[in-house]
Amino acid sequence: MDIDTGAGIGATRRRPGPSGHSRTSPRRRLRAVLAVGAVATAATTAGALVMAGPASAASTLRSAAEASGHYFGTALTQSNLSNSTLTGVASAQFDMVTPGNEMKWDTTEPSNGSYNFGPGDQIVAWAKANNDRVRGHNLVWHSQLPSWVSSLPLNQVQAAMEAHITTEATHYKGQVYSWDVVNEPFNDDGTPRQDVFYNAFGGVGYIADAIKTAHAADPNAKLYINDYNIEGSGAKSNAMYSLAQSLLSAGVPLNGIGFESHFILGQIPSDMQSNMQRFASLGLDVAVTELDDRIQLPASTANLQQQATDFSNVVKDCLGVSRCVGVTQWGVGDADSWIPGFFSGYGAATMFDNNYQPKPSFNAALAALGGGATTPPSSNPPSTTPPSSAPPSTTPPSTTPPGGCHVADVINAWNTGLTSNLTITNNGSTAINGWKLAFTLPSGQSITSVWNATVTPSSGVVTATNLSYNATITANGGTTTLGFNANQTGNAGAPTSFTLNGTACSVS
Repeated sequence: MDIDTGAGIGATRRRPGPSGHSRTSPRRRLRAVLAVGAVATAATTAGALVMAGPASAASTLRSAAEASGHYFGTALTQSNLSNSTLTGVASAQFDMVTPGNEMKWDTTEPSNGSYNFGPGDQIVAWAKANNDRVRGHNLVWHSQLPSWVSSLPLNQVQAAMEAHITTEATHYKGQVYSWDVVNEPFNDDGTPRQDVFYNAFGGVGYIADAIKTAHAADPNAKLYINDYNIEGSGAKSNAMYSLAQSLLSAGVPLNGIGFESHFILGQIPSDMQSNMQRFASLGLDVAVTELDDRIQLPASTANLQQQATDFSNVVKDCLGVSRCVGVTQWGVGDADSWIPGFFSGYGAATMFDNNYQPKPSFNAALAALGGGATTPPSSNPPSTTPPSSAPPSTTPPSTTPPGGCHVADVINAWNTGLTSNLTITNNGSTAINGWKLAFTLPSGQSITSVWNATVTPSSGVVTATNLSYNATITANGGTTTLGFNANQTGNAGAPTSFTLNGTACSVS
């Protein structure tokens, strides 16, 4: 994120962290999340599809996006990787990763000629392990710039910039899908930002030079200019459009424009689609690169419904543009969002709440992509307090009605671990109010995290119990989902012997 904290239409921006998070304090410290709660994602894993009732519908953002020829991404920081709840949602729901701070200049070259790619390499390794692509972010930006660059004599800046771009782009050659080569080159009034690069080149010529240098280092990467407050038509987006035209006319290998999209609730530009389309008509790819939609806290039910409309509209705007390649949300959930730390009184800006449970905006975005959620989120506003475990419902389980139950299991395994996503179908004519799903784990497997249920014990014969929001499974084909991550010692087999409230279920 490149933030000028006011991210959002009408806001005074300067955000820290993302590409453009705060100009003053990097968001590199996206708040560490101690989410002990369940991860809720109507979920499949790494791109798998799950059957939702009798019809086949993608139940994750990544699978629904991929089915339509797009991606749906998120931003991760190094500290996020130790949070299994957060990464469980990230791996299930997103298929593109943007490093929040780990590829910015102050991390990668803190002193002249001394490079540090370790943090960025960790993000790339995680992405590879989860079959995700990487959006490189970023190479040239006036913020999170080490002081040694700004202190250089102006006649040395070009050489330093070219060396930095060449070294970093070469290091990640073949490992990133795209680069935000230049980040936030304009002021809000559309005038060029007069930073050290502008001053050294005597104008915006540094942008063409940066893009050409990146192309020489990695000819196959898609090269972008990325900025905020260009989502609708106006002075800033017009300036970006004129820049893009001039660069293309000069033969500069510019491939795309990134629209950061840090919005305020209810302020999605009505002309976002047509504005993006004019860039696409130049032959450029366009992408929503840092999406969030901040709400004044506490978030009401009406606010959350408006946010759902906002997310849906952004997704539809992208799908309606011939060359919009995908959407990236900045952060995974509200608990790791940069918004509360930089906009006092605001938060709840993502599709997952502080416990990583899906909000109405998740279902709306999924529906806009043509997918279908199998577990509706709670109608209550998401928690704005620190994450906590969601207690199981105290409603006594009802007997499984005549007609029986069915469990569909989708497994994604790797050397020492696996993810299992279960869909329970109630084939009976009576709703189930409160459920316990018992099953047997194969030898050598031990559950490490779970979503949409509580599980005990972690190995052997285990029982998953509903949470408060998903206690009811409607009759005649109603479904709910749950899932877990597990360690395994060579046996990646599926669970067996499923019973729902004591009644055996058929399995696929």
